[in-house]
Formats: sequence, structure tokens, C-alpha cells
Amino acid sequence: MSEHAAPRDGDADQDAADAASDRDRSEAGGTRVSRRTLLGTAATAGAVGLAGCTARQYRSPPDCGAVASAADAADGYVPLPADDGQSMFRRGLRRYGYYPDATVPEAVRKAWSFPVNRIGHTAAKSTPRPTPNGETVLVAGDTGTIHAVAPTGERRWTLETGAGRSLGFHGTPAIVGDTAYIGGYDGELYAVDVPTGDIVWHTRTRDFGDAIAIGSSPAYVDGSLYLLTEHKNPASGALWEVDAATGNPTWSDDRLWGMPHPSPAIDCEAGRLVTGSNDGVVYCWEFPSLEFAWSFQAGGEGGPDGEPMAGGRFDLGAQIKGTIPVYDGAAFAGSWDGHFYRLDLADGSRDWAFETGRVVMSNPAIDPKQGIVYVGSDDHHVYALDTETGDELWSADVGGRVIGSITATAETILVGSYDTHLYALDRETGDRRWRVENRGHVTSGAIPRDGRIYYAERGVFSNYYDEDEETVLEEPGHAYCLVPDD
Repeated sequence: MSEHAAPRDGDADQDAADAASDRDRSEAGGTRVSRRTLLGTAATAGAVGLAGCTARQYRSPPDCGAVASAADAADGYVPLPADDGQSMFRRGLRRYGYYPDATVPEAVRKAWSFPVNRIGHTAAKSTPRPTPNGETVLVAGDTGTIHAVAPTGERRWTLETGAGRSLGFHGTPAIVGDTAYIGGYDGELYAVDVPTGDIVWHTRTRDFGDAIAIGSSPAYVDGSLYLLTEHKNPASGALWEVDAATGNPTWSDDRLWGMPHPSPAIDCEAGRLVTGSNDGVVYCWEFPSLEFAWSFQAGGEGGPDGEPMAGGRFDLGAQIKGTIPVYDGAAFAGSWDGHFYRLDLADGSRDWAFETGRVVMSNPAIDPKQGIVYVGSDDHHVYALDTETGDELWSADVGGRVIGSITATAETILVGSYDTHLYALDRETGDRRWRVENRGHVTSGAIPRDGRIYYAERGVFSNYYDEDEETVLEEPGHAYCLVPDD
């Protein structure tokens, strides 16, 4: 288990949970109703579920046909929809993090930066997200503020949200047309008008069964959003389908244990939706029917070997924090048990497991044309693995833990490190092309768009791991834009 993430991540999650619970009790004027009781009785959710027993009288399943047909037309090389009227975390529904048409310069310089992150939460930071037309970049910070800037750095607008009462934003917006959707650590989901910065709608914690946080980045299909919420008492989570036009939940399944961070990945062609949670379980539903399909428990034959949680309902030790891409009939999941898994999408059986020996929590990138998956580990390395066999093609030392998102282009792998650098690695060999030094740990994804590269870092703290000293913010974490250094 990682000595850097588990204690502080748990403390921060609990702090947010306590704050949210206190607010809910104050607003309700009485005793807090348990999440599962609320899920069973909430009328505002339209249709909700208990432990997989889900009412669906108000649900109209989305049409996956157009998405699947587009993927077939592209031979599956691009995880459509990708930057075609919509812009999502890891670029598309399959969450590949793949930009085959992007060119990474031979040398780069910083064109601009500005402070966005000031909270010492160890979760990866939100990834800057360009709009589909590339004319605006949205940067969500852990202070609950969303910044909209031009590619050249000029400020378009700034929006302060209620997420600033907690740990702000760590998920990445899904942008569909002129609307951006993002969940906050206040347990609320926001729809924001991109041209103006106005809030179109936002949910309340009670709409999501008393959620205390949303670290998951939404997926969008045919008018519906899919995301995970985090809950406490007991520590657990839920998958939700939400009407993108209104913010009304239309379906949920709260079978997840642990407070889940990953973002759902959807393969419309295979008919599967996949995600994971802190219980070390990979969960899979049929899509778009949302009938539960299977689960896979990481941690070996004996399961996780960490601290019991939620009254013994699960153990820590095999947490799945990273988003799980789906490709070639398989799901690719990293675990805190030190392994990276390929699982069969049909039944959840294990095809292979690659051992790094340390926590694996990064968001992997997949080059679907070459059949290669790129994943980072707490052992300071990035690995290139054959997706079919799990064989290691190369590994590269990047000087620090890798917990954020890896980006693949036709020639280059972009990855941020705990050593404060953003690295550009040769895709074929893993050799370093260049690295850029920053202030804090680089834990967002790096997004190449129109000759620029956008990414963000954590704030810089002193005494962060010293229980006897006050943690002090030395310098806020910045968002950056790199351009070619001609």
C-alpha cells in the first residue's frame, strides 16, 4: 500500500464527508437520514436503486447506435465521440487518452500559467479541457473555481461555485456543445454555459442520495451523463445516470463499496460500462440497459490485505483509483495491490496481470492502432505493455510517482510526475525527449491541442506528512500552457 496516499487521502475524504454531513443536518434541521434510506424514498431522483435493485419506470435508455457505428467506421482507432461536438476526460467514452493527430514539439517553453490549486488533497488534479472548437480552455481548481481562458491565456470568465466549501474540483469537465458538466467535492453536479460562465443548473447533495463528493468525470451519451458519487456511513459509492438537460437523476446503482474516484468508461460496440472503487473491485454493467454484468476483485486469491472498512464489508489494499479504459473486448485496470490487469469484458475473467510491485493508480493511455497500453506506477516508472499479452515493451524512469493521466500521441507519451516535471517520452522506446520543471506534483493529464499543451499541478506544501506540524501552503499549484520553443 502507498505510504503517501492512503493516510492523507482518507483524512481529506473524511473531512469533506464530515463537513457535508454537518451542512446537511443544518439544512434539514434534524437528524441525517442514511443514504440507503434516502435512495429508497427520494422522489426527486425519478428512479433510483438499492444494491442493484433499480426502479426504471422513468428511464429512457440512450441510443448507442450512432456512437458504435462511428467507432466501426474509424476501425476503432479513435475512441469516438472524440472532440466532435463534445470534449471529455481521456478524450472519449472509451477513455483512451489518445491523440493520434497531435504533434508534440521537439522543444517547448511556457507561454503562460496562473494559480488554480491550493488544497492539499492527494487525489490527482483536474485536467484542463479545451472546448470542442478549441477556442476556450476550461480549468477547474481544487478551490471550487472554474477558469475559462483563451488558448493564448486571456481570461474569458471565472466562476466560483459551492464546491469551494469542500475540496473543490478534481474531476474534469465533459463539454457538450456550449455546456460543460462537472462534479465537485461538495457532492453536487454543475452544468455551466461555456460562452458566459453562468450556471445552467446544479444538483443538491440530496439529489444523489446524500452524496458527499463527486471526483468522477462525467461520460456523455445521447443526452445522458454517467458518473460516480461518494458516500459515507458506510463508506460506499453509486453509479448514476443523469438527464443532461435538467440534472435530474434517472437511474442509480449503489452496489459499490469504498468512495469511488474513477470515471465510467463506455464501449457502445461491446455494450459495456466499466468502473472501479476503493474496495478493489472492477464493476461492469451492460450498456445501455444497465443490467449488472459482473465484478472482479483485485488483491489476489485472498483478496485485499488492508484495513477493514464499512463495518468489515470490504478491506483496503487493492483500491482502484484510476479510470479503466476499454479496448479490444477488454478492460485495463490498475490497483493498489501493485498489479495492472487486463479483464475480459464479456465475463470479467482475468486475461493477464502485470506486476510493478508498487501502487498503480494512474489513468492509462491506449494506442489502439498499435495495441499498446501505457501505465504509470508509484515505482517511478511508466510501462509500455502489449495489450494482448501483457508483455513489457519498455519502461522509463520519470523520477517520481505517477498518479495522474498518461497521454499518447502518434510519436510521444506525455506524463506528469511527483518530481514536479512534465515528461515527453518517445512512444517507441520510452527515451526522454524533454522534460519541463514546474512547482508542485504534476498530476493532471497533459492535453495537446492546436500546437499547445495544457496541464496542471498540485500546490506546494510544507509539513504535509508531519502529523505534529501544521501543514502550510507554500505556493499554489498552477495551470500551464506549453508552446514550441523555436
